[in-house]
Amino acid sequence: MKRWNKGILLVLGVLTVMAVALSGCGAPASSSARPAAAAPATAATLDLPVTIDAKTVNELRNNPDVFIIDVREDYEYAAGHIAGTTLIPLGQLSSRLSEIPKDKTVVAVCRSGNRSGQATELLRRAGYDAHNMAGGMIGWEQAGLDIQR
Repeated sequence: MKRWNKGILLVLGVLTVMAVALSGCGAPASSSARPAAAAPATAATLDLPVTIDAKTVNELRNNPDVFIIDVREDYEYAAGHIAGTTLIPLGQLSSRLSEIPKDKTVVAVCRSGNRSGQATELLRRAGYDAHNMAGGMIGWEQAGLDIQR
């Protein structure tokens, strides 16, 4: 019986180490599917996957039902951003949720997609229909899309 208990503890330990190691990698694990507690769809929200590419964001950016936030720092935003986005650095996001309309589809953007992935998870937990732009501004530039400076 003792060997069996040690085996379970070993497996649990390995799983814990794997979970911790994976949690620090790139975009969040939930970026490919909607979490169970996804925001309820309203008339203004669009049916999109949680992670969308730069070309899709470009097609959506003039839609009045879409609100794009850039979660980078001020100096990154000043160096170049998507026209019409609202700057709310990730570190300020939880205290500035009142600035983000709940009745719109929200797209989060950062440099590479990591911080915007974190922002997307935070927003979805807060009840927003939020989506992460994969690849961030790096992907936007690689797609040859306009950058406002």
